[in-house]
Amino acid sequence: MRAAQFSRFGGPEVLEIVDLPDPRPGAGEIRIRVRAAGINASDWKKRQGLMDQELPQTLGYEAAGVVDEIGDGVSGVAVGDRVFGASPYGAAQAELAVLSSWAPIPDSLDCARSAAIPAAAETAARSLDQLGVTAGSTVLINGASGSVGSAAVQLAAERGARVIGTGSPGTHAALRSLGAEPVAYGDGMPERVRQIMPSGVDFALDVAGSGVLPELVALAGAPERVITVADFRGARQTGVRFSRGDTGRATYALAQVAHMAERGRFSIRVGQTFPLTEVAHAHRVGEAGTVRGKLVLLVD
Repeated sequence: MRAAQFSRFGGPEVLEIVDLPDPRPGAGEIRIRVRAAGINASDWKKRQGLMDQELPQTLGYEAAGVVDEIGDGVSGVAVGDRVFGASPYGAAQAELAVLSSWAPIPDSLDCARSAAIPAAAETAARSLDQLGVTAGSTVLINGASGSVGSAAVQLAAERGARVIGTGSPGTHAALRSLGAEPVAYGDGMPERVRQIMPSGVDFALDVAGSGVLPELVALAGAPERVITVADFRGARQTGVRFSRGDTGRATYALAQVAHMAERGRFSIRVGQTFPLTEVAHAHRVGEAGTVRGKLVLLVD
């Protein structure tokens, strides 16, 4: 099969499409013929050598496609089903991918939009779980217009929470449509939040990593009421929790968002798509930060 890989660390130019042996699903896993694979910031961090140090490395933790092989002990899915899900092996940007968690693709979604969901939905659900966001909670989401942020807005609203989301003025209409009360980020953000919630918020989730953790702690009242998925250094400085998947993943979120999407209650924006062969160009676009929405690779 063809797959995206790099054999040395560096810029997008180190990426290449190589032929690798077809993967086989183990117990509790399925294999799909990939139609689309999501791109995340972790992909270029891996490529730059900021994560795993082994070489060579493949890329991709989320994909959508058609089931073509089923591992032992798997039920509820059949060869030919359309599914989206997560690969534990970081090798989903390929013609074939093994998934350890998955959900059916709703009729309302195509493969490109489905492939954009898994990482954002799992990260958002895990963070909301760790915070303890429930019906009646008030949660501030810093960076609400991005993929993880917009997923968190929709999942928090689905729980019955009141959601305040920071974003640029141009995103405010979209944030309202997702269920958030929008607030402009930047200088004066805490004061704008307090105009809506004079006593502050119950919880705050930072998905932007924009250096506002002290302000979020002040608004939520204590470091333990704040979680970040984007500011590791700031978390250490402020005592805020940094959420990562090695403490347990909220894989149930895939089925939840699939059900929500069927009812028109969940959406995620795809900013641009690229052929698998243009993965290097996709990295350049992603690192430039000029496209709003998720970047997705399409596999023939």
